[in-house]
Amino acid sequence: MPTLPKKRHKAWRRAVAMSVGTFIAAGLFTIGSQIYLSRLRSIYLAFLLLLLVIMIGILFDIIGVAITAVDEVPFHSRAARKLPGAAHALHLIRRADQVANFCSDVIGDICGILSGGISTAIALSIILHEELSWLLTAILAGMVAALTVGIKTFTKKYSINEADSIVYAVGKLLYYFKHT
Repeated sequence: MPTLPKKRHKAWRRAVAMSVGTFIAAGLFTIGSQIYLSRLRSIYLAFLLLLLVIMIGILFDIIGVAITAVDEVPFHSRAARKLPGAAHALHLIRRADQVANFCSDVIGDICGILSGGISTAIALSIILHEELSWLLTAILAGMVAALTVGIKTFTKKYSINEADSIVYAVGKLLYYFKHT
């Protein structure tokens, strides 16, 4: 049986590890959100949780797009001047494929799954209290999808145009987490 080249083998292992990690994280976050929602008595707080999950997915999508569009060169100068976050940003840039995969695919997909689960829980709550539950459920599902896709579409150009400042902000954030 032929062996895989070293790079392909590493990529395969990383893909399996990301899949297993995503499975575990998505399961845990879904269980946690469902427990939280089952104890929640306010549909308004459930909507706020839904919006929070959608916004987290969008934020990570912005970072994922920016990391693939950023130019590494300006960060060498910042790192040479020892600006906080520059070395962390360079570390991210050099692993752009992994960072983009984690931000856009792992976190983005988990947020998509969570928003679907949360909107289902909200829809079930509406079903128990409304006559036109089928219509309200369809409207809710459409709103979640439209909000997510619409804002992500709107932020793509921003992510590409402001890639440098986005990646640098993430680098600074990582720097401050490490040094506090």
